[in-house]
Amino acid sequence: MSKERKKNSVVKNMMIALVSGLIVGIAFLLLREQLVNAGREDVWGVINKLLFQDIMAKDGVGALGLFYIVGQLFMRGLQMAIVPLVLVSLSLAMCSISSSSKLGRIAGRTVLGFVSFYMVGAFFGGVVAFGMKTAGFFDVTLPSEAVTDAATIDVFNPLSVLVEAVPSNITFVFSNNNSILAVVVVAIIMGLCMNMLGEKTDPLKKVLESGSEVINLYLTFLINRVGPIAIFCLISRTFAIYGIEYLAPAAAYIVGAMITLFILVVTIYPIGIWITTKLNPIQFIKKIAKVGVLGFSTNSSAACLPLNIRTNQNELGCSEEITSFVLPTGMTINMNGTTVMHMFAATFIATSAGINVTPSQLVVVAFLSIAAAMGCPAIPIAGTTLIVTLLSGMGWTSDACMIAYALVVAINRPVEMALLPLNVIGDATVNVIVNQKEKELDLDVYNS
Repeated sequence: MSKERKKNSVVKNMMIALVSGLIVGIAFLLLREQLVNAGREDVWGVINKLLFQDIMAKDGVGALGLFYIVGQLFMRGLQMAIVPLVLVSLSLAMCSISSSSKLGRIAGRTVLGFVSFYMVGAFFGGVVAFGMKTAGFFDVTLPSEAVTDAATIDVFNPLSVLVEAVPSNITFVFSNNNSILAVVVVAIIMGLCMNMLGEKTDPLKKVLESGSEVINLYLTFLINRVGPIAIFCLISRTFAIYGIEYLAPAAAYIVGAMITLFILVVTIYPIGIWITTKLNPIQFIKKIAKVGVLGFSTNSSAACLPLNIRTNQNELGCSEEITSFVLPTGMTINMNGTTVMHMFAATFIATSAGINVTPSQLVVVAFLSIAAAMGCPAIPIAGTTLIVTLLSGMGWTSDACMIAYALVVAINRPVEMALLPLNVIGDATVNVIVNQKEKELDLDVYNS
């Protein structure tokens, strides 16, 4: 009973932190606008330096940045555990699976589940985006910023993800959170080799099991004790420093994408669980909600992995073996929220640049987005930077398109935050489905 109260307390604290952060952040946003309009930028400058300033930036010298520091410590603390968590949990999972046919079924069902939700998200995202475009909501006046202001990453062939999945330098991928797919491959190889060698690898298995216990203890403290405070600081700072000068011309894009993402997260996953397993979807949504809250706050799939694993095992009744495979894999390749955002962003950018987007073109955008999103790093803003890959693939690279892309980069933070719950809750949905199909779901725990 005390464990149940403790779980409810963590959820309650996170929800309080989220709501409080929204209220405080919007209050500071309004205060800033009032001070700027009154010609008191110096007052806001002092407040910003005390609470919100990025102390790592060039103009952060001499700033205190309390909210920034707390948020960064929490994010870095989570990110510090990502590589060892994936390596240890996935290796142990592969080592413990006695049947190769079972592994094949789990992998097949996992990939099928992710691809299915990708296609559903892309379809509905494309339908809503095309409807808004047809209704004239995306007919906006572009700002006059220089094209070079757009922050992008290099254009790449999505198929390069297949090559990069096998690392040429194992120490590099262990020191880089952007190479999680390669870590997954290394962990799978190591686990399968341990499985084949049997008792000879017992010493290594004990080391990994001890490491798993250490990681879990550390993450329990970080999430339960530090998490609510950090969420409050992250949300407050995001809204406090976010400008409203570019919101007016792109309000339709932001609101349309965020509402669509929210509706999808509370509809397609419960429906998917009910259709495939006949389980009560309300139980699932109630228990997984805190993972979505953390995703909205941190804007990182990787940062949500520890809490997602704990929730799936302890509250949804999923087995450790299957969860240790599905969730790290999902964190790596399941970015269907990013694909929904891409459907809106590509339609908005092309329409703003005077291109008449057709349904057939959106089908191509969906394919490119799914291919790119599967290799998208599980870090903030990665989905936004990958938009340039879609534009290049479609040939939408004119100056007008790049200016519109720069506008999306400037205003996309709220949409990036809103898509994360779709990603991380999607991981949990597929995990529950796979567990139920493998008859390893503890129904008493799920229905408790």
